[in-house]
Amino acid sequence: MPQFILILAVLALMIVNARADDNALIDKVKSSWRAQSGETAEQIFAKVSKVAHFVPRGWEVGQKTDTSEPVFFSWVKHRQDKTDDEYTIGWDVASDGKMTLGPPYAKPMELGWQAFALSLIADEATNDEKGVNLRFLHDLANFNFVATAQGKLGDLLRQGRCAIGDPVGVDYLPKLDEKQTAKGDLWRVQISVECKIPGPAYFTRDGIIVFEKREGQDWEPQSFFAKRIATHAPGSWFDRADPKEQEIFEAGRKALQGAGIPPRGVQSPFQR
Repeated sequence: MPQFILILAVLALMIVNARADDNALIDKVKSSWRAQSGETAEQIFAKVSKVAHFVPRGWEVGQKTDTSEPVFFSWVKHRQDKTDDEYTIGWDVASDGKMTLGPPYAKPMELGWQAFALSLIADEATNDEKGVNLRFLHDLANFNFVATAQGKLGDLLRQGRCAIGDPVGVDYLPKLDEKQTAKGDLWRVQISVECKIPGPAYFTRDGIIVFEKREGQDWEPQSFFAKRIATHAPGSWFDRADPKEQEIFEAGRKALQGAGIPPRGVQSPFQR
């Protein structure tokens, strides 16, 4: 009998130690991981839960591997959702302390709480979720995490008297394989805008703005309008034509002409 009691005591001690190790690993993620904005995961979750369908459930530790230990955070869209409806965000904690965040849908977290909230709310809108926070999705200030040489994107759009339309995209695109050199393994912000300022309708009516950012690099403009915003101060976005734009529009016009299609809508936006 005393031997049996000793075995139970040892097992209980092992369980206590395992839980202590798990709690220590969770605390390490809570205290050490930071978004590029400087925010902790818990700070991001607390803010996102106020604007998106995001109800925190809790932390747990997964199965340890030879190279890392996983830590998971679970959440649901609605308080009444069951365990099967849970989503997870994970950190692989390597032996050297490096933490890798995943899956891809959670990667906007690395940009800060607003980027993560926008990505979730945009997904809600796409999937026709009830009670989508469209006000947050269209608030210019929430796009200030995109920095340009002229200033923060949201501030620049406000100065340019622009309003954000639908759809809104804040996404992370993972690299498909190591040989891939083109798109992938980057963050992308894509929005359309209506701007109440003089300028070509191509830009001021459903103008497309696309910025992309790779790990450790600055935001880079990808669309014509984004390049103008990043290069020129508000009020001078359309002061002069861009030869590259002219070249692209001319190529499009010729392609449609060659196919026998009237080239309406593809002439240079600076042609009156």
